[in-house]
Amino acid sequence: MKDRFWDANEAFEYYLDLIRQFGWKTDVGTKKISNVGFHITNPEKNEIRTPERKWSKEYAEAEWQWYLSGDRQVSKLGEIYGKVPVIWEKMANSVGDVNSNYGWQWEREHQIDYVVSELKANPSSRRAAISIYDGKEWSHYRKDTPCTFAIHFSIASGHLNMTVMMRSNDLWFGFCNDQYCFSELQKMIAERLSMPVGEYYHFVCDLHLYEKHL
Repeated sequence: MKDRFWDANEAFEYYLDLIRQFGWKTDVGTKKISNVGFHITNPEKNEIRTPERKWSKEYAEAEWQWYLSGDRQVSKLGEIYGKVPVIWEKMANSVGDVNSNYGWQWEREHQIDYVVSELKANPSSRRAAISIYDGKEWSHYRKDTPCTFAIHFSIASGHLNMTVMMRSNDLWFGFCNDQYCFSELQKMIAERLSMPVGEYYHFVCDLHLYEKHL
């Protein structure tokens, strides 16, 4: 199995074909492969160009700006994008909050500032990580369970590398928009550290397509 790609689009097309051909069907309406990890060597090349996908950079950028706001209200995404996508409306609780606004998650305990200060103080640190999904908070996940476990940053050869660890990732919607936001985060932290972006490693326990995308 190939595990190194020039950009996000190459990775998307490879796994789209792989899941369609060799994924196994589940009882929840998906076809999946398990425990998938791969490198994107140029994470700044984060646009999905496959015509079939009809990916919207406008929406991906709106989601990124929503994360930057740190506001977990889906109405905030609506202000930025012009409307609230149905998927987010379904995930919101009774007051309009979601757990999967990753910006809200990484602002908890000032995790971004911690990552930057940790790597500035010790460029060899293995502690520069952001936690998102937390099993100790399972009782809060009735309507919205974050798909991402954690994001880890490390410095190698003067470049900022990033590892994203996910429990679940829908290739069609989730990966395409998630990788855009995560790579933007990698760029933002690299800028704060005054160093170039390195590689992006993406690991997923369950990488899948829903039946309508097969």
